[in-house]
Amino acid sequence: MSKNHAEVVVVTGAGAGLGRAIAQAFGKRGARVGLLSRSQERLEAARREIEAMGGQGLVLPADVADADAVEAAAAKVEQTFGPIDIWVNNAMASVFSPAREMTPDEYKRVTEVTYLGVVYGTLSALRRMLPRDRGTIVQVGSALAYRSIPLQSAYCAAKHAIVGFTDSLRCELIHDNSHVRLTVVHMPALNTPQFDWVKSRLPRKPQPVPPIFQPEVGAEAVYWAAHHDRREMLVGWPTVEAVWGQKFIPGWLDRYLGRTGYDAQQYDGLADPNRPNNLWEPVPGPYSAHGDFDSRARAFSSEVWLTTHRGWVAAAAASLAGLALVALKRR
Repeated sequence: MSKNHAEVVVVTGAGAGLGRAIAQAFGKRGARVGLLSRSQERLEAARREIEAMGGQGLVLPADVADADAVEAAAAKVEQTFGPIDIWVNNAMASVFSPAREMTPDEYKRVTEVTYLGVVYGTLSALRRMLPRDRGTIVQVGSALAYRSIPLQSAYCAAKHAIVGFTDSLRCELIHDNSHVRLTVVHMPALNTPQFDWVKSRLPRKPQPVPPIFQPEVGAEAVYWAAHHDRREMLVGWPTVEAVWGQKFIPGWLDRYLGRTGYDAQQYDGLADPNRPNNLWEPVPGPYSAHGDFDSRARAFSSEVWLTTHRGWVAAAAASLAGLALVALKRR
């Protein structure tokens, strides 16, 4: 893609973790990327990475829970780079805690960031895309949008809400014959820094529920979904299992997760009860895309490969079926 026709992309939660990896995925392909999160320090680092890859970055310090700040960031992107082609809603917050120990303010904050941040980002994107009748909005979902787990009730509820909001909006876009495209990419457990800073009341250190994937697996899925007409994309076989398990055996999963879901989200000794968390303010530090689980994280997903190459897979299957039929006729 030439620099004169480079895609203009906005990524929320771009300072670290999956958002940082998504920004890199677009940046290395020459995109102009608006980088939105609360930490100026990490956004500046993300911008330098993108520009070293051949793209362009624009630092936009903002809290996605502030609708006015999100709208101002969108305006700044278009003022600097031109019309927004792709908007990726990725920012999130969580609290690891039994529901009985959660506070109303914690539920409110997680909902404002993880759910309403998506709503605000989507509305800002639509204000610009609908009059032009083009553009793509990518919602970063989760396996937990379909199958909740214990100790993350606020986050799971917010991810469920994203699906409800997106499905409703998709119907409206179809009714209006709009060419603005909407897609959701549901993630498995990823090796990101969120487990270093998430607010937690767990006795041991929090971890993603294994199997764990590197954030680049999710980032490449987001890039692919942004350029292909797919309603939803399930990243990694564990996400497929969660979605289909919830359809057919939800009661069994309730009991299974009641027995295993606490231990699966903890590892490696006692947690520091005084460690800082990012629920209200960003935690300082040079965090990047990866967390502490590189030795256990997978850099490849066969399920994602099959999804993104299903035309080839179908052709190969048809060829094999044809060869088998010929062999049977000869026999």
